[in-house]
Amino acid sequence: MMHPITEIIKKRQLDVPLGMASFCTANDIVIEAILENANRFGDHVLIESTANQVNQFGGYANMTPFEFSEYIYEIAEKVNFPKEKIILGGDHLGPLAWADKPEKEAMENACELVKQAVLAGYTKIHLDTSMMLADDPADVRLSDETIAKRGAMLYKSCEDAFKKRCEKYPDSMHPVYIIGSEVPVPGGIQNEEDALQVTDINDFENTINIYKTVFEEFGFDDAFDNIVAIVVQPGVEFGNDEIHIYDRNAARTLSEKLKEYPNIVFEGHSTDYQSKSKLKEMVEDGVAILKVGPALTFALREGLFSLALMEKELNLKDKSHFIDVLDNVMLDNPDDWQKYYFGSDLEIKLARKYSFSDRCRYYMANEEVMQSIDKLIKNIDSCDVPLGMIKQFFPNAFEKIRDGKISKDAKSLVKSNIEDVVEDYNFAVKYNYKL
Repeated sequence: MMHPITEIIKKRQLDVPLGMASFCTANDIVIEAILENANRFGDHVLIESTANQVNQFGGYANMTPFEFSEYIYEIAEKVNFPKEKIILGGDHLGPLAWADKPEKEAMENACELVKQAVLAGYTKIHLDTSMMLADDPADVRLSDETIAKRGAMLYKSCEDAFKKRCEKYPDSMHPVYIIGSEVPVPGGIQNEEDALQVTDINDFENTINIYKTVFEEFGFDDAFDNIVAIVVQPGVEFGNDEIHIYDRNAARTLSEKLKEYPNIVFEGHSTDYQSKSKLKEMVEDGVAILKVGPALTFALREGLFSLALMEKELNLKDKSHFIDVLDNVMLDNPDDWQKYYFGSDLEIKLARKYSFSDRCRYYMANEEVMQSIDKLIKNIDSCDVPLGMIKQFFPNAFEKIRDGKISKDAKSLVKSNIEDVVEDYNFAVKYNYKL
């Protein structure tokens, strides 16, 4: 059984500019919106979790890889999306969550993480060993050889786990792998001054050559049959209040070099907030896997804020006070945003709500926040909201309601916001989009 990403690469060799969006999220409303939208295409959907979000110790999502897979499948069943069309992926899988530990402990944890991911049915694995560990020399750049050797250790754990999985599920799809050490900071840059340079073609080729050499030393002569993409920096990124827009001219040398390697594509991280035309250019230029995360939950937060403003207008007695509840929970639990937002009190207050890095997403599963969301949705649905008010707060959703495509209940309005983001990626990656 050929992996869907491999199928895309085969079609790209025939000059069909296909790609795949990688949705990095664990929010149930966002995932529902993604899967409901995907039903109209019948294509595969790639949903990923990160190493610090989902791991054997729970991560910040409080889920193991097994629990995450079951969670996704339960949502798929709820919205009638076929389980077999879901590709589970692991992003930044490696010692990311244990970078403060010595190599032995960090890599043992990392190997256990990828093992559990493969056993849980993940079939798209990003082997990320680019981070310094506690006993690495602090004044020396981590060598490509060290990165590749640690990657080979993870690869072995994955392959051993796949053999074990096949004992129980003989028809399991073989995982494909993503390599590359030029990985952007998860969630966007922290400072506008952070350097942003397109990956140098020598660094790109060096990554391939060193991984091939190291993998062969480990006895994995056929590893590049399963390695489908390399993470590069094509020149896109975002921060709290800035977006680095894709410039295909700046990335032209890199995209031209990729043509010498027809069996792999680029994976682009932090593609959030790019226009649909820029996303399409990226796919055409070889960045065939487009990762998106914060833009999805930003759209969720944006929709919930709009509902909260509508709630105020509707003069309900028992309001959810969602905007205040969310901000108060963030203030009471600042660990997930405090080191990312800087400036005056007002600038920090605005960043908590409106930053593109969307640290709000870490609080959407908080019990108090979830209760507020539930009350907000029930309050809106208890009213016959005027269509003109919907046009004011959800102009795109208004058009869909007007044309009979969606209903005007609260959850549909919020999902419509999220689907607007998803549709930009559909436009970029799907050859049959207009059809």
